[in-house]
Amino acid sequence: MDALSFHNSRLAATLLLSLVLALGSTAMAASTPAKVSIIFADFSERSGLLFVAKDQGFFAEQGLDADIVQVRSGPVAISALAANEAQFYIVSATGSSLGAVVAGLDLAYVAGLINKLDGYFVTSAKIRSPEDLKGKAIGVQSIGGGIWMFTQMALDHWGLSTERDKIQMRVLGDQSVLAQAMSAGLVEGAVLGYAFSQIVQRSGGRVLAELPKLNIPYQGVGLLARRSLINSSPETVEKTLRALIRANRFIQDKNNQPTVLASLRKWLRLSPNEGGEELYERMRILYDRRIMPSREGIQNALRVLSKADAKFAKLKADDLIDDRIARKLERE
Repeated sequence: MDALSFHNSRLAATLLLSLVLALGSTAMAASTPAKVSIIFADFSERSGLLFVAKDQGFFAEQGLDADIVQVRSGPVAISALAANEAQFYIVSATGSSLGAVVAGLDLAYVAGLINKLDGYFVTSAKIRSPEDLKGKAIGVQSIGGGIWMFTQMALDHWGLSTERDKIQMRVLGDQSVLAQAMSAGLVEGAVLGYAFSQIVQRSGGRVLAELPKLNIPYQGVGLLARRSLINSSPETVEKTLRALIRANRFIQDKNNQPTVLASLRKWLRLSPNEGGEELYERMRILYDRRIMPSREGIQNALRVLSKADAKFAKLKADDLIDDRIARKLERE
């Protein structure tokens, strides 16, 4: 073989090796799931869509390696988003989430998952009507958080005022802690999800009101993300929404009832005999078939919050929504 032929052979071999390595790297990159972190603070069946999507591998189907992380409160979740330690936050239209936008953080609801005020206003047995709440203590998870918002909207609906009617708001912890405080008589009332409201009723409490029946418009649970993420990685947002839609379809299929309940019991740390047909049926009606954020619900939240802090009056619902991807998926 002459020198020129030898040189060309080496060049061809080098190019072939480079091509193989490049293709291998591309294939490896394509097969490596994208890492996302989704956080939640509402420790109830309202977060059940996340649990089912994770347990059934629906995020993995979309090429996502999703971490589902519970945090103590809304401010902790917002800090994680601001630091880019999490990509998504499953949350209601709360003081902490909406207040972060007022403070300049580029947050927006990309989807609405529960577009109604939801939960049970549970009280001690001696509270027979909303009027009986005057002068009493009500437990919440945090000031400005979802449970606080639910409580404020219910009181507002009944014409009650925390200041005028001397209703105390006591910050105690998540719903499991609130249920324990109710059973121990530390507070006279709290807004809880189905599972923990059942625990309170078994210890002598009662349901004062089922909040959905009050017909109060509200962005109950939505998917919140930074606009910088939405603009730079719309495919991540789309894949996350597709996984949640898939989980909703799974929940709606009654054949999956045992599996759905198993996820709820595991994540909410319920005993094997807690939650059954009634809890499952509640899950089926909880999530909306549509995934568009509720402009009316967000505007109502801003109205309530602006009574306590005028800074919320500066915002409009459209300042808090980016539904481009949700609209695309709904068209499909």
